[in-house]
Amino acid sequence: MLLLLGLLMSSLDITGAQTGVCYGMNGNNLPSPQQVVALYKSRNILRMRLYDPNQAALQALRGSNIELILGVPNDALQGIATSTSTANNWVQTNVVAYSSNVRFRYIAVGNEVSPVNGNSKYVNFVLPAMRNIRSAITSAGLKIQVTTSIETGLLGTSYPPSQGAFRGDVRSYIDPIIAFLAQNGSPLLANVYPYFSYKANTASIQLSYALFTSSSVVVQDQYSKLGYKNLFDAIVDALYSAMEKAGGSSVGLVISESGWPTAGGTATTVENGRIYNNNLIQHVKSGTPKKPGSLETYVFALFDENNKNPEEEKHWGLFSPNKQPKYQINFS
Repeated sequence: MLLLLGLLMSSLDITGAQTGVCYGMNGNNLPSPQQVVALYKSRNILRMRLYDPNQAALQALRGSNIELILGVPNDALQGIATSTSTANNWVQTNVVAYSSNVRFRYIAVGNEVSPVNGNSKYVNFVLPAMRNIRSAITSAGLKIQVTTSIETGLLGTSYPPSQGAFRGDVRSYIDPIIAFLAQNGSPLLANVYPYFSYKANTASIQLSYALFTSSSVVVQDQYSKLGYKNLFDAIVDALYSAMEKAGGSSVGLVISESGWPTAGGTATTVENGRIYNNNLIQHVKSGTPKKPGSLETYVFALFDENNKNPEEEKHWGLFSPNKQPKYQINFS
């Protein structure tokens, strides 16, 4: 029995530390969903983020045992927020129809909606849509956590990490969402990109600090007494601090996107992409200074997507569209 328990705990730990990959489809030269699911399985990638309920992708996932974050696209939020029947239809069509053999982990209602970016027109619909989707999920007899994915531009203060706080002009948006998540035991999803922080401030941020390659503490938080060797940890812990100040001390955090492009921008080389993503996969197994333990994370993205703009947005893939890896990467 002890041996069995030990094996079970070991497998649970591996699952907890397993890093997923985001499957974007914004390209005109990408493999079929069946080929994509086969690629996930061959590379031991056990979790996927899918941004909308693509029916071919959901069909391909049947019986795959890949855990899924399924997105409700921003342009569907208004209809779902204002009509329970629309929400029920969405859940029946895209979740219930596949629930017998697709492993739904989270439903992400909206992506990077914010009062202070280009998605502000969706702000009033996110929380009502989350409520309606959760009600439909519950009515269907399913237990799938309902959440949303934010971008770190909601932070007003991020330095030092212990002083992290959401902007004053987004609190009326984010605080009720965090209260909903706390009430329902669901985590908040966040897209975390040290690349963009580095790109915006190369004069004061060392590349090694952004790529997880600093050998010593770069930022010492005088309030928490915690030291930071990499920018990823600093951003994530600033998010934790902001969540606490917004009443979310019990709310978990999932990193729903992180990565490094290999062309088209600042320090965008194949080598830097390799260094960042391999270090990310290993690093999140042990969490952050503020919250040690495995941190569920999803690398962005599976493929280069040639229909995106500007240029650097085309080059985030771990794989080229022909399914060849751009560099060696290990998800075991």
